[in-house]
Amino acid sequence: MAMTGVLRPGHAQIRVLDLEESVAWYTNVMGLVPMGRDVQGRAYFKTRQERDHHSIILRQADRAGMDFFGFKVLDNATLNHLEKKLVAHGVRTERIPAGDLLETGERVRFNLPTGHAIELYAEKKDVGNGMGYVNPDVDVLEGKGIAPTRMDHCLIYGPDIDANRELFEKVLDFTLVERVKLEDGTTDLATWLTCSAKAHDIAMVRHNEPDKMHHVSFRLDTWEQVLRAADIMSKNRTSIDFGPTRHGITQGTTIYFFDPSGNRLETFCGGYDHYPDMHPITWTWDEVGAGIYYHARKLNDTFLTVVT
Repeated sequence: MAMTGVLRPGHAQIRVLDLEESVAWYTNVMGLVPMGRDVQGRAYFKTRQERDHHSIILRQADRAGMDFFGFKVLDNATLNHLEKKLVAHGVRTERIPAGDLLETGERVRFNLPTGHAIELYAEKKDVGNGMGYVNPDVDVLEGKGIAPTRMDHCLIYGPDIDANRELFEKVLDFTLVERVKLEDGTTDLATWLTCSAKAHDIAMVRHNEPDKMHHVSFRLDTWEQVLRAADIMSKNRTSIDFGPTRHGITQGTTIYFFDPSGNRLETFCGGYDHYPDMHPITWTWDEVGAGIYYHARKLNDTFLTVVT
């Protein structure tokens, strides 16, 4: 699949209640690589395999949650083109100057109908992944913490997910991969969309409150690494929401857990390849439990209620 528009999820800015505690936790338990702080005091991190400067930004705040989620696009011409499409769709955009985030070029920010701030950008410094571009060694899982390979996707909660999906499909050329229907058999409770060949790059659930985050997800390579992550979480007394288990939707393996501020995160492994000529998969209300938690075949109480 030729990727010429939106390439992938690129960064998420997460609000934390105690920055120093969170920096230590994201370094030692998550195993992310610290990449410095800016004049605002925000802390930057990347995963071990990411080549761009950062994917996670932590900001001290009085409430947990996510400030914005960013997608990287192919180049500046693509950025300009997509901004014009957003404006033509009736979306108000804002240009954030280069350098506002460390080692990051100009960004286009806009709000989804659900209230979430989304960014597009084309430029971020390539700092490499430690293996080089000539005759590289293979990546070996070592060092601190869970050490995911990349920041993979996010799940957001808000009211008008239908308008969200229309924007992602018509303006940003995302593809619908899977959906869950409510009891009426018509209304979407949740949708999963991709801009790549992954099972999803963003997902959304219908919720009465706008601008809520369910989780930011980090990719692992194997089921054994998911189990290893669970061991690390337990050893460090990390609060686990659910798992290790498998999703019916996307078929990925998963653990949901919480950072020290109460932000839900996920370790995610697997999931099938999806291409634009494939039909979306639909889950009915009576099987939503198996869709989310395939082994237990029922939802836990926190999945639909605990958000930040």
